[in-house]
Amino acid sequence: MTEVPDWLERLAAQAAGITVPRYLRPPADGGRLAAVLMLFGEGPFGPDVLLIQRSSRGRRHAGQPAFPGGGVDPGDGGPVGAALREAEEETGVDPRGVRVLGTMPELYLDHSDNRVTPVFGWWHTPSAVHAASPDEVESVERVPIVELVDPGNRVMLRHPSGLAGPAFHVRGMLVWGFTAMVLDTVLREGGLERPWDPARIEDLPAEVVRMGLRERITPTPRIVTPRP
Repeated sequence: MTEVPDWLERLAAQAAGITVPRYLRPPADGGRLAAVLMLFGEGPFGPDVLLIQRSSRGRRHAGQPAFPGGGVDPGDGGPVGAALREAEEETGVDPRGVRVLGTMPELYLDHSDNRVTPVFGWWHTPSAVHAASPDEVESVERVPIVELVDPGNRVMLRHPSGLAGPAFHVRGMLVWGFTAMVLDTVLREGGLERPWDPARIEDLPAEVVRMGLRERITPTPRIVTPRP
């Protein structure tokens, strides 16, 4: 069993007070309740976070890297229970090995009408993970934080609409959209971010655009003003 690192303790303690950008604030009512598990642990390359790659055959967010998660069911007791259940169903994570540290405010994704609560977890007793739900998940990765903060792995990704948001090239995955927005916030608020070049802009790959069109939804990238 490993101890929670100081940076994660501090981040979790202030998570509920993180300011949510206006375009991600939930409406007064409506929206499907959902949750994702941001599961941090101590891996062979230092601190890491668990990500999944969704199935390219999926109905929603096909082929996209993501945090384990999904809708809140009546028996979950809320976002924390939902995040742990979904992580177990999608990756085989044993919830008994996870210490829940806190939650971020709800984030609203208008293209899927989801009110998503990110849940912070510390993997004090790691269990083996795999694509436990092949129809929904193609692969599971423990992505080292050192790779996420590497300036060479960070870009701004431009959607055909012209809007751009943060993205990461890690472990053969292009992490973008909602997941990248949350990771960008976590790295910055946790004091882990290293200086990187937001003027390095790439276009969203054509195959990703095609999958999005197949789902008949339009992603809502983060509008970012490059920092000096």
